[in-house]
Amino acid sequence: MKEPEGSAETFSSVTVQGRLGARVDRRELPSGDEVTCFTVIVDRSPRDIAKGGGRAATVDAISCQTFRAVVAKRVSVLEPGEWVRAEGTLRRRFWRAGGGLGSAMEVDVARLERLRVRP
Repeated sequence: MKEPEGSAETFSSVTVQGRLGARVDRRELPSGDEVTCFTVIVDRSPRDIAKGGGRAATVDAISCQTFRAVVAKRVSVLEPGEWVRAEGTLRRRFWRAGGGLGSAMEVDVARLERLRVRP
């Protein structure tokens, strides 16, 4: 497959802005690394809700994780429902479960900011 003219590289860059979910989990991995997992709740657009005939979800819970101590410390002192902006990269995580392979997309957060007022 030929690379498009003028393109130098591929990359993933994600910004998620919404309300902090109710649960922040900190786990130690078998490698000894610590990972902090949390969610950011974002509203769906009214147009997307209408497509579901009124039965569609009105929000999405975006899974986030970080290995950065500064981000883990910042998210651990925030209250559920506070407005945040998370910036990072989109990653696909794989695991084995029940004899099969599972996967999920998550934001690997490099920077987290508490927003003082609703955007």
